Amino acid sequence: MQLKKATVFVILLGCTSLFSDMTYEAARSINGPYLEVLGASATTVGWMAGLGELLGYSLRVISGYLSDKTKNYWAITVVGYFINLLSVPLLAFAGFWQLAIMLMILERVGKAIRTPARDAMLSFGAHQMGQGWGFGLHEALDQTGATIGPLLVSAALFIKNNNYQSAYIILFIPAIIAIGLIIFAKSIYPHLENLEIKTKSLETKGYPKLYWQYLIAIAFLALGYADFPLIAYHFKSTNLMPDDVIPLLYALAMASDGIAALILGKVFDKSGTKALVLALFIALFFGPMVFLGGMNWAIVGMVVWGIGMGAQESIVKATVAHFIPPEKRGTAFGVFNAVFGLFWFAGSALMGYLYDYSIIILVAFSIIAQLIALVLLAAISGKIQQYFHTQQIR
Repeated sequence: MQLKKATVFVILLGCTSLFSDMTYEAARSINGPYLEVLGASATTVGWMAGLGELLGYSLRVISGYLSDKTKNYWAITVVGYFINLLSVPLLAFAGFWQLAIMLMILERVGKAIRTPARDAMLSFGAHQMGQGWGFGLHEALDQTGATIGPLLVSAALFIKNNNYQSAYIILFIPAIIAIGLIIFAKSIYPHLENLEIKTKSLETKGYPKLYWQYLIAIAFLALGYADFPLIAYHFKSTNLMPDDVIPLLYALAMASDGIAALILGKVFDKSGTKALVLALFIALFFGPMVFLGGMNWAIVGMVVWGIGMGAQESIVKATVAHFIPPEKRGTAFGVFNAVFGLFWFAGSALMGYLYDYSIIILVAFSIIAQLIALVLLAAISGKIQQYFHTQQIR
């Protein structure tokens, strides 16, 4: 009975994410070209993407701590969804790039508010199913929306002759649906922490040392992982493809993300962090494909980029859930995401600058940072597996 209840909750939360991702991932697929139209430079786009992620991740420490302290997981999640989603269609009314950047950053702040509490609740439900499969299933539904959204704005751009305002306005629809779903979920699952069977934790104070070692490895991944606005900016500034095709490639990446999350989630529950090492090795090669290749390589590169994103949004989080007991999980997700965001900001800002200076150096930086992450993770993979096994026996 508990398993069925947990599964229904994960699916319902996944459907909420489907429509929310349809909203803001659709916007992210055209934010780069939109800023280019409004007169922003590549350095500005990279800085914006990095600052948005920095705020979007660093604020999660506060949000995660408050969710654990108050146990008000639902209230924090709902408020975050309102800010996250309603700021997106308002981009239609931004007449200059400075205001557009403010709204793009506000969208990231809204996501920062809701994510740690949402992830903690998701981990409560996923505990019954297997953390890898639970997070993977959620990510697959999430990325279904992230695939449909860019297709939606691509069609809007095609029909309206590249009118970006029309593309943003249509995103009011999925935003309202997502908000309605999260309010409905709150009404029928008011106490999600009861879904997870309480077990005695090996750690009574702080977080295990492996958690911090793992965090350092993933931080280097964030440092070298180019954000899509910069990739999209490159596609437009080099005239590699028409404007209405750029969202299609993002949709392809999101489809790759969702499929990878499902597969990696299942593999993770059976073989642990080996699945993550494999995914990160594959993702290592997206940089030269999207920044140095032609149209065909760009297509392959976006699939590879999507695989890496699928790993980040599913089994990277599932690993954190294994390290931390339920009552500390909101804070743990907040700390983890804040460090991730700090390194993402540094990497995005630097790569935006490097793009204007030398694309080859940008690609080299991306590969080196990801390679460091891969080596560090491979070095502690066996210890992580042993730690998980010890917890299960306990």
